[in-house]
Amino acid sequence: MSFEGRVAIVTGAGSLRGIGRGIALCLAKKGADIVVADVNLDGAKAVAEEIRSLGRKALAIQLDVTDVVSVDAMVELTLKEFKKVDILINNAGITQPIKTIDMLVEDFERIIDVNLKGTFICSKAVLKPMIEKKYGRIVNMSSVSAKRGGGVYGGSHYSASKAGVLGFAKALAREVVEYGITVNSVAPGLVDTDIRVGLSAEAERATWENIPMKRPATVNEIAETVAFLASDEASYITGEEIDINGGSHMD
Repeated sequence: MSFEGRVAIVTGAGSLRGIGRGIALCLAKKGADIVVADVNLDGAKAVAEEIRSLGRKALAIQLDVTDVVSVDAMVELTLKEFKKVDILINNAGITQPIKTIDMLVEDFERIIDVNLKGTFICSKAVLKPMIEKKYGRIVNMSSVSAKRGGGVYGGSHYSASKAGVLGFAKALAREVVEYGITVNSVAPGLVDTDIRVGLSAEAERATWENIPMKRPATVNEIAETVAFLASDEASYITGEEIDINGGSHMD
């Protein structure tokens, strides 16, 4: 897979051990120039420096995916710097381990806003430049929780938000296919990232019991699958989701 000449925006890419950083570096190693977008500007700058050390161009942008003004400004800066947007990776997301009976409306709204509304806002923002170029790849981050109804790490609001991402992606895929734009999703299971910081080693191992492979995914395993969906090799795939869960859920 070659991404020479391609420009990719990766949201939520500023965490040191996060999936977004892994995706950004994976695409850069394959030749893409990257916009590293994250609410944590320092983290985004650090990842951008890593990308530049690989010989690729990188732009670090502070981003609130729930804010239309912030997202539109990011796309405007991207077009000013790179003249186009070829790829959008909707990776930014949050979770919260909580039972529904203990959940506040504010908790529900916060998770939906970031995970689902943020995916919508970012996707809409790149559609015009992609349509003009008659080319685009949008890849969304869902979750195994969307398909099995939780049971990994996060409450019912998290499962709802990630299930919504899958439905949104399928509908959008139908709308934009005539413009050479594909829209797909990945649904990871447990991944070895900092999102689970605070769990004891015993509690961590206990979560592996329902995974046939008896381990979490590596960030690179997720990143390589995302890269495939963002590549020209996946040009005939749209409206699809790929499960990456070590066998913990099988359709």
